[in-house]
Amino acid sequence: MLNRYPLWKYLLILLVLTVGLIYSLPNLYPEDPAVQISSDGPAAIIDDQRLTQIEAALTDAGITTKSVELSDDSALIRLRNADDQIRARDIINNALGENYTVALNLAESTPAWLESLSASPMTLGLDLRGGVHFLLEVDMKAAVKQRLEVNASAMREELRGQRIRYRNTEISGNSIRMDFMNSEDRNKARALISRSFPGFQYQSEETGARGARLVMTLSEATVNEVQDYAINQNLTTLRNRVNELGVAEPLVQRQGPDRIVVELPGVQDTAAAKRIIGATANLEFRLEARGDTPDAETESLGFRNQQGRQAALMRDVIITGDSVSNANNSFDENGRPQVNINLDGTGGTLMNRATRTNIGRNMAVVFIEHKTRDRTVLQDGEPVIVRTPYTERGIISLATIQSALGNSFRITGLDSPTEASDLALLLRSGSLAAPIYFAQERTIGPSLGQKNIERGVLSVQVGLLLVLIFMVLRYKMFGLFANIALTFNLTLLLAAMSLLGATLTLPGIAGIVLTLGMAVDANVLIFERIREELRNGLSIQQAINAGYERAFTSIVDANITTLLVALILFSVGTGPVKGFAVTLSLGILSSLFTSLMVTRAIVNWRYGGKPVKKLWI
Repeated sequence: MLNRYPLWKYLLILLVLTVGLIYSLPNLYPEDPAVQISSDGPAAIIDDQRLTQIEAALTDAGITTKSVELSDDSALIRLRNADDQIRARDIINNALGENYTVALNLAESTPAWLESLSASPMTLGLDLRGGVHFLLEVDMKAAVKQRLEVNASAMREELRGQRIRYRNTEISGNSIRMDFMNSEDRNKARALISRSFPGFQYQSEETGARGARLVMTLSEATVNEVQDYAINQNLTTLRNRVNELGVAEPLVQRQGPDRIVVELPGVQDTAAAKRIIGATANLEFRLEARGDTPDAETESLGFRNQQGRQAALMRDVIITGDSVSNANNSFDENGRPQVNINLDGTGGTLMNRATRTNIGRNMAVVFIEHKTRDRTVLQDGEPVIVRTPYTERGIISLATIQSALGNSFRITGLDSPTEASDLALLLRSGSLAAPIYFAQERTIGPSLGQKNIERGVLSVQVGLLLVLIFMVLRYKMFGLFANIALTFNLTLLLAAMSLLGATLTLPGIAGIVLTLGMAVDANVLIFERIREELRNGLSIQQAINAGYERAFTSIVDANITTLLVALILFSVGTGPVKGFAVTLSLGILSSLFTSLMVTRAIVNWRYGGKPVKKLWI
């Protein structure tokens, strides 16, 4: 019989629509602006008494709280107004003092029964949710210098292995200069080193008084290779650090020859983000120098947490933080912060080789951090910021090697749990191949994001309303059926984006509006075809069936070509373009389902198998 669906098909459509409704519901519950409080150690206690004290301080400042949630070692204070977040954080910091971490947050407000079904709202992009935009500049000169320092250390080790004597090593520009006692030692060193380090141009010089010098300069091709590696490695490391921060849909991409753009939607504690993103900290493990070690092979460094105390260390490095495969922070038996280290295979081998032959000798953990000093000077009457980079090296711990170390050990001597946590995060995510500096920083507040959301929602509402009115006026009862399907289409689209964890941006909202128009376009093709078949003299039931069957090919062809374009945009685009492509792709699939299945089910339920004298279309 024409225009009849079997029961199972009605039930299947009803099931899909029900699931879509459930998983789109969380989007009706926006995130609450909140302040997160956590303790920095066993001495910091968060209990009901402290929370009462905090609530009183917030009330005195005219800040209204929505709720207060207390867990094992943290508390979450939900606020009613996003504009109060920063002020609330400062007030709580003053009320608690030290040993507590107070950070801005956005807390989900999805009901528990929806959370039990793993239903969650869509993730909002930077333009809707707010967040931070960083433009970072990579120090290319420092990248080259770091490569030279590593090569110089390896060269010295190779020379010592062959018992070739050298006086001292100096790095200047793109060159390494090595002084030798005589030309014979210099020539032996050149023959040995040139085989292992082909990326240098070698030049022999005489220094007088029987001295000789070997100058090794990086070739231009090698310098370019080092700089490209620095950018790519920094991109990888920054992506790892952003992932550790738990930011949804971040943007980390290269811009130009030496710059990187980082966008973090939803991040409101910019100080914490800058501390993690911009940290250039790394570790070096070195042996303490013996009393008879030549001065050229030693370096005197101070302790980071003990003013005035210093130790003489070997210049050669056993391993660096690049060899760390995993790191996590914890507390030792005395409640002091520590970092537990796991090394990769090569790092474990080097550490074992160095420690098994030096039992009883001290080994230092050196913390290295690249920083800048900024000062403003006048150039041609205009203020210009002059950035001077510098490096801080300090000893975290100096401990005696009791036995040969392997792939796992721990670092102590850290100042605070926060420092231990940050260090563990940086080691897990990898060290930067070159220092980076913040060239530009922009913060998009939640209020701006809220305005964008309101305008975007308004555009969808206006577009949807105009389409609904047009369809009812043009196609009467069938227009009403199309409007019902259109509502389900929007519901399914929101549910799909929520389930897939897609990020909604302003271009994504534009994709939703375009989807609504395309969904109606499919119904217009069907309804016009039904009208044409009625004019050709077919019966009502035959016209309805022919309208859906004969419009099917045109609808699928039009949507498939648009879907291909959307997939191409997704594969080659970034940021807003990719967000638009995701929304458009999901919208095309949902509109095909609602246009061809849902409206047909409604029409079949209303007219199928029934005597119909007149069709309102």
